[in-house]
Amino acid sequence: MKRSEIFFNVVLLPLDYLAIVLAALTAYFLRFSSLADLRPIVFELPFFEFLNIALLVGVGMVLVLAIAKMYVMKSTRKIIDEFGRVFLACSAGVLVIILTIFLQRELFSSRFIIVAAWALAIVYVFIFRLIVILVQRYFFKKGIGTKRSYLIGAGRTKDELLMTFKKRYVFGIKVIGESAQFDERAEGKILELWRNHNLDEIVLADTSINHETDARLAEFCEEYNIVFKYAADLFKTYATNIEVNTVSGIPLIELKKTPLDGWGRVYKRILDIVGATLAIIVLSPILLVTAIAIKFDSKGTVFFSRKDNGTKVKRVGLGGESFWYFKFRSMKLKTDSLRISGELADQDIRDGSPLTKFKDDPRITRVGAFIRKLSIDELPEFFLVLRGKMSLVGPRPHLPEEVAKYKKHHKRVLDIKPGITGMGQVSGRSDLDFEEEVRLDVYYIENWSIKTDLQILFKTPFILFKKRNAL
Repeated sequence: MKRSEIFFNVVLLPLDYLAIVLAALTAYFLRFSSLADLRPIVFELPFFEFLNIALLVGVGMVLVLAIAKMYVMKSTRKIIDEFGRVFLACSAGVLVIILTIFLQRELFSSRFIIVAAWALAIVYVFIFRLIVILVQRYFFKKGIGTKRSYLIGAGRTKDELLMTFKKRYVFGIKVIGESAQFDERAEGKILELWRNHNLDEIVLADTSINHETDARLAEFCEEYNIVFKYAADLFKTYATNIEVNTVSGIPLIELKKTPLDGWGRVYKRILDIVGATLAIIVLSPILLVTAIAIKFDSKGTVFFSRKDNGTKVKRVGLGGESFWYFKFRSMKLKTDSLRISGELADQDIRDGSPLTKFKDDPRITRVGAFIRKLSIDELPEFFLVLRGKMSLVGPRPHLPEEVAKYKKHHKRVLDIKPGITGMGQVSGRSDLDFEEEVRLDVYYIENWSIKTDLQILFKTPFILFKKRNAL
C-alpha cells in the first residue's frame, strides 16, 4: 500500500472525531439560539460542561466507528457506499450512547440535542469523508499517488480493465505497460521498470493462462517485492491472505505478503518511534561512555559509517533498497575491506551461506570485542529507526554483496524493513543457520502482530547475555 493511500485512510480518524464534536456543538448552539423561543429552556447546561461531554462522547463514537470497520485500510472508496456505512455506523454510535444513559438511570437534559447531534454527525462525517475522497481523486487526476500497473493477458477481461483504468482515474491506477504473455520479453520490460522505480504492481488479467505461468509470475513478484493482483478464480488455493476489489464487475484479487500493511504499518511505525525515542533517552549514558571508550582505545572515528575507500556503508532495506548505515566502530581503522579480500577472505567459516563470519577476527579492537558481545555496537541503529530506515523488530540488515548472493526464497526477508532485533536473533543470534534464520523471518513476516513484536522486544535483553560469536 502506497504512503499516500495510508495517509488518506489515517486522516479519516481525526476528521471523524472533529466532525462528531462539531456536530454536538452545533446541536447545542441550535438548541440555545433559534429554538429557545419556540420551546422554552427549562434546564441548565453550561457550555464548558457540555464541551467536556462532547469530547468524551466523540472518543466513544470513534470507537464504535472503528468496531463498525470504518477505518479498514482501502486504496479507494466509493461515495455511495461510504454514505451508507457512515449512516449505519453513526446510528449505531448514538444507540450505544442512549443505551449507556439509560443503564446509568440518568436523563440527559435535552432530547433535541441528541437527535440533532445524530443527524448532524451523519452529515458532517460524510462531508469530511467526501472531501477526503475528492481530494484523493483530484490527486489521482493529476497523476499523484496513482499505482503504476503492468497488465498481463489477452482477451475481454484484460481489455475491459485496460479501458476502465484509462478512462476512470477514480481507481488510482495508471497502466504503464502490457503484455499478452509472461515471457522473457515481458520479464525484461518489467525488470526495467522495476529498476527505475516506475512499477508498483502487476495485474494478471487473463483467466486462460495456464497455472504453471500463474505460479511462475507469483514467484517472480515475490522475488522482486512487486504487488501481485489477478483476476478471480486463478489462484483458488494459492494464498490465504488476500484482498478483493471489484473493477467494472471484475474481481481483482491481491496477494497479501504480510499483515504488516495498512493499519498494521501505522501501528508498527508508532511503536518504532516511541520505542526508539525511549531507548535513546534511557541508553544515552551508555552511548556516551561507549563513544569515549572507542575514541581512547584506538585511532579512528567513533562510528563505522564509511568503507576503507571513503564511500558510505550501505545495508539493504525494504524492497531491496539500500540505505546509509552506521554503528559504533568495533574494528581497527582501514580493515573492513579484508572481509572480502586479503587474508580473511579464506577464513570465512560460513561456507555456502551468503553471510560471512570469521573466528577470532584479528580486526576487532579491545573495546570492540566487548561492545560486540553485548550488541552495544548496534545501539546507534535506534537513530536509523527514527529515520524510518529500520524497525525495532525485523530481519537483519544485510550487506549489498550478501544480498546479491540470496536465492529467490531468501528475498522474502526484504518484504519489510530490517530490524534491530528479530525472531531469528532471539532464537539463536549469530549461531543460527542462515536458512533457519530466513525461515523464522519469513514466518514473522507472514504472521506479524503487535503482540509478536512486544514478545520479541521483551526477550531481546535476556538474549544479549548469552554467549555470542559476533560477526
